[in-house]
Amino acid sequence: MAFFESVSKVDFEGPKSKNPLAFKFYNPTEVIGSKTMEEWLRFSVAYWHTFTYEGVDPFGHENMIRPWSHLKGMDLAKARVEAAFEFFEKLNVPFFCFHDVDIAPEGDTLRETNKNLDIIVSMIEEYMKTSKTKLLWNTANMFSNPRFVHGAATSCNANVFAYAAGKVKKGLEIAKRLGAENYVFWGGREGYESLLNTDMGLEQDNLARFFHMAVDYAKEIGYDGQFLIEPKPKEPTNHQYDFDVATGLAFLQKYDLQEHFKFNIEANHATLASHTFEHELRVARINGMLGSVDANQGDPLLGWDTDEFPTNLYSTTLAMYEIIKNGGLGKGGLNFDAKVRRGSFELDDLFKAHIAGMDSFAVGLKVAHQLIEDKVLDHFIEDRYRSYTEGIGKEIMEGRANLKTLEQYALDLPEIKNESGRVEELRAIINQYILTAF
Repeated sequence: MAFFESVSKVDFEGPKSKNPLAFKFYNPTEVIGSKTMEEWLRFSVAYWHTFTYEGVDPFGHENMIRPWSHLKGMDLAKARVEAAFEFFEKLNVPFFCFHDVDIAPEGDTLRETNKNLDIIVSMIEEYMKTSKTKLLWNTANMFSNPRFVHGAATSCNANVFAYAAGKVKKGLEIAKRLGAENYVFWGGREGYESLLNTDMGLEQDNLARFFHMAVDYAKEIGYDGQFLIEPKPKEPTNHQYDFDVATGLAFLQKYDLQEHFKFNIEANHATLASHTFEHELRVARINGMLGSVDANQGDPLLGWDTDEFPTNLYSTTLAMYEIIKNGGLGKGGLNFDAKVRRGSFELDDLFKAHIAGMDSFAVGLKVAHQLIEDKVLDHFIEDRYRSYTEGIGKEIMEGRANLKTLEQYALDLPEIKNESGRVEELRAIINQYILTAF
């Protein structure tokens, strides 16, 4: 059965195209530097937002009636697989991602859930044999079911810890079976609401134990995908243990896990942590921990995770600047952890939203590449820090200075003069590059 009959394969038609179902800037075969656009961007469709989201928000019921909406249980799950691979083929994306409960319904027990997963995974496996679209990453949903009210690996209930461990064991087996390039841990409820009833030390120790168990089991079964942690602040607990990249990095270093994990960074999560998207990417990059990206954006007027499709060209440019400087995303990719707005309820809107996001990152890629080629920011930064390339600055950098020598140097310094940071000029230059890129 064809679910998207009104849409043919989405092709690149160029910036002058008026076709809403065509790419204007994303040309997968166009070479930018050393790679094609498809190789740089490694786009991925999020199974949950695209095929299971029904338009529900805190104030309204579902309003997105899909061709598979009338089905239930395993019939619904099977129809979504069929719809998904039709969507992947027509959009021509290389990857997709899912949580376990996205693809198969939960049973009354973990055993029943695993049986459901086995059926759907077999179906996905068959589709993947003839599809170019591969699995970027999978993960276990350990936040929706009421059993996870107090967390999963950080729960005060050991039975919940055990159940979560069973879900991750199955998830790793699925990852190996489907050739997932990564496995993601998003600690949706790994945090606390109040210290009055929380043993923070025990919870963090248990979270580390959980991660070590996952590392050990992946080795046991021969799964060599990259492990990723996805930081997120505030939602749904007041204090998330994976608040941002810096917090997550400190946790990994404390528990000797940094060699086994990198970060999956989401744009909207960065802003919830009062950071810019590029800040989180930079912190991960300079520490060798940039693994993958969940590509979306938030609404600055709203204080929650709105998961909008990315269309801010300034943001995509600065994001791609970090990704190019990183040499690319390796096994990672740009996963559209984004959902169409509740008012965009027609089936074609799913394609139009992804096209908008893919075009936006294609623009960001070309602009960022040109900025790097022209060394616009590199030259300015090198000049700004030139005082560390000679004299006392060089002594500091080479470890030859100490407090005594620095005091002697500073005692008779005349008035110290600083130079302008020229932020506005640099922002204007980036605007110029964006506006003249095509």
